[in-house]
Amino acid sequence: MSEVRQSKAAANPMPISPKPPLGFWQIFNMSFGFFGIQFGWDLQRANMGPIYEFLHASPDEIPMLFLAAPLTGLIVQPIIGYMSDRTWHPWWGRRRPYFFVGAVVSTICLFFMPNSSTLWMAAGLLWILDTAGNVAMEPFRAFVADKLPEHQRTKGFAMQSLMIGLGGSIASALPWLLSNAFGVSRESVDGQIPNSVKYAFYIGGAMFLLSVLYTIFSTKEYPPADVGFKEKVKESNKGFGAGLKEILEAITNMPSKMKQLALVQFFTWPGLFLMWFYYSTAVARNIFNASSETDPIYTKGVEFAGLTLSFYNVVAFCFALLIPVIAFRLGRKLTHSLCLLCGAIGLIAVGFVSNPYMLYGCMVGVGIAWSSILSMPYAMLAGSLPEEKIGLYMGIFNFFIVLPEIIASFCFGWIMINLLDNNRMLAVQIGGALMIIAALLCYYVVKETKAESIATTT
Repeated sequence: MSEVRQSKAAANPMPISPKPPLGFWQIFNMSFGFFGIQFGWDLQRANMGPIYEFLHASPDEIPMLFLAAPLTGLIVQPIIGYMSDRTWHPWWGRRRPYFFVGAVVSTICLFFMPNSSTLWMAAGLLWILDTAGNVAMEPFRAFVADKLPEHQRTKGFAMQSLMIGLGGSIASALPWLLSNAFGVSRESVDGQIPNSVKYAFYIGGAMFLLSVLYTIFSTKEYPPADVGFKEKVKESNKGFGAGLKEILEAITNMPSKMKQLALVQFFTWPGLFLMWFYYSTAVARNIFNASSETDPIYTKGVEFAGLTLSFYNVVAFCFALLIPVIAFRLGRKLTHSLCLLCGAIGLIAVGFVSNPYMLYGCMVGVGIAWSSILSMPYAMLAGSLPEEKIGLYMGIFNFFIVLPEIIASFCFGWIMINLLDNNRMLAVQIGGALMIIAALLCYYVVKETKAESIATTT
């Protein structure tokens, strides 16, 4: 029956019938690849700062060394979105070829990363890793819009949020688990990266590839339903110039809802970036009072910070189960605004912690915000996008995640030296203040009709 529906859809301007609602396990299967993708992202977020310091980077150099993720996202995501909108293969489908290529390259980089012998080697591998990670990740957002009807999209993005929380929680805690539960050494010998970090990256590489392969083999895609698909493919064959022209036209003609949400994203993500830049080292130095990266207490503090980062991902995992219900009651806009305020409170409270275990309380707020950040903006956005350009617009939407990180990477080193006296903890708190601004913008700027606010039923 589905084959008849798909063949009719390919021959008509619009599908003959709406996209059929999917069951829980179907949504789970199509989202599970995000578990591995986030495993890779959170490994680097929790450990790249300490790895850079092991390789003798100074605090003011850290933002520039993290420039790989935003710059590759800025360039790669709209290109991959544009290309995947124009891709179709009878078996591979539209988005899955990009899942596969990105996963293979990312896995290779994760295996090599902890064996970096110099700062430039680690930074270079991070550029390749982040490029490949963006290739794998970008089509997953469009995948939800491709597969699910409007009323299930909040549930689909929440399932991705759940997978991200699960993957991130395990990845962030992995070095601590390896050293405390399995006896893997956490000691840095001659300034080298500890074995607990090395083995975590090896496991992360395997998890990245296997989870993406699970989604590829367990989920099929609908063929393109728009009548102009073949013409779009011919147009894209005209070369780089034609593709660039369409991307620029799409940026110029962004839907109004996308512009509103872009402003919210622009202030949301710097709060997260500053946490990822400095939280682990701030915990090690400000709370555990480590004197340097060679101090054994430093590694202990970094591992504990990773454990608390794992906890916020656990919170995000659990909250993802509740967020569709809350969004149905309060509307997507109010839900997201309140969740951002929870995250802001958590980040600001980190600076007032005297006992390391109090960090878990701070991370509850961050986890609530993280779960919403991964689902609500995309759920609010998806219904306003043209079906034939969902991949492209999801890639462009990523601009407003990576642009503030690029600004932070270029400017925050100067701020650390000249204004903050290299105070890592204060940098994390500034991230919380930016998240308050994002919450206010979401509530007062984003427009949401009553129909949109309740489009979260299952």
